[in-house]
Amino acid sequence: MTDASASTIWRWLHGDAIRPWQVRSWIFRRDPHFLARASRVLDLYGRRFEGRRLRPDEYVISADEKSQLQALGRRHPTTPPGPGRAMRREFDYDRGGTLAYLAAWDVHHARLFGRVEERTGIEPFGRLVEEVMASEPYASARRVFWVVDNGSSHAGRASIDRLEGAHENLRLIHLPVHASWLNQIELWFSIVQRKALTPNDFGSLEELTERLLAFQARYAEVARPFGWTFTRADLQRAIERVDGPGGRLPLVA
Repeated sequence: MTDASASTIWRWLHGDAIRPWQVRSWIFRRDPHFLARASRVLDLYGRRFEGRRLRPDEYVISADEKSQLQALGRRHPTTPPGPGRAMRREFDYDRGGTLAYLAAWDVHHARLFGRVEERTGIEPFGRLVEEVMASEPYASARRVFWVVDNGSSHAGRASIDRLEGAHENLRLIHLPVHASWLNQIELWFSIVQRKALTPNDFGSLEELTERLLAFQARYAEVARPFGWTFTRADLQRAIERVDGPGGRLPLVA
């Protein structure tokens, strides 16, 4: 027992070397060839593939889906912010359904494609691919590299056979498992979430769709390539730092 106040106990705990209330989540990489597969994507961002520079008629597309976007209509109108007053949003809402937003981003030329679908899946993703690959300069390009994660819409060897079979100049490049943070389209999704979808105050799926596509069109007018600076050398150093001496998985160059 102690007569110390709560603030004193908190100060003691805060100054201790072990702080059991602090937790950091992490996941160990499962792919023994993580470095090689991730490095291939990072090289593409740097306009290189298999040791050579990309040609002007070769393009890199980053693509993915943002699923289960909800339209939450507030039961009372949101009041705008004013001098000395924050925006006020009603807590209670009516659910207006969900939709999926699929997008593709030309990494080096900042061209943006996006579409709204009822749900994600092989066919909706195929429609996004078709939209891009049917347009110029991609239709007549020498090669178009598509960087994707391992989501079910574009996972495994079957997705490579399907998409490369449909488009002879398409090359599907899979990130390692649990490496979506290396997919540049996630930067666009972050912008969409912050700038267009927050706060979630949409009375219907039509209203949500209109907001998404209007924001996409406006962003496309001013888009610039993302200032990506993380390279395969940075990834190598990060993995060595995590593994420590000896390493726990082979680092495949």
